[in-house]
Amino acid sequence: MKKILTAYFSTGGTTAVIAKALSQEINSDLYEITSKQPYTAADLDWNNRKSRSSIEMQDKDSRPEIEGRVANMDEYDILFVGFPIWWYVAPTIINTFLEMYDLSGKIVIPFATSGGSEMGDTNKYLQPSCTGAELMEGKRFGLETKPIDIRNWIKQMGIEF
Repeated sequence: MKKILTAYFSTGGTTAVIAKALSQEINSDLYEITSKQPYTAADLDWNNRKSRSSIEMQDKDSRPEIEGRVANMDEYDILFVGFPIWWYVAPTIINTFLEMYDLSGKIVIPFATSGGSEMGDTNKYLQPSCTGAELMEGKRFGLETKPIDIRNWIKQMGIEF
């Protein structure tokens, strides 16, 4: 049996809801990725080119600091990583998280939340942070997501849990 971790970054709570439902569905451990410097509403104002999130997303090498770490990452075979879509990709804090660990031999499966944006170039920008891992195609969930949507996605992947 494979050991699974569902890790997520959530600024508004939507990604947390999906991550918790996914974790329950696949019986995984759950871990919240938190920024060392919490994001404020002003930080998340994507209409303001000088907001923190806008500045981070303009610089693909930006690596916001994370509070804490998964102590036993080496025990996991599969890593689901959830986040809100920012500028059609994962927030760079997700790269920070992935780069903190040796992911060799692991399967990394991204999932995202957004009111309308799709996954865009997410995997293109996550791939360099997943050295040695198999990065699978992810899925975007919207506000209307139901538990059956998560179940169907899991079945479509064809991975034995």
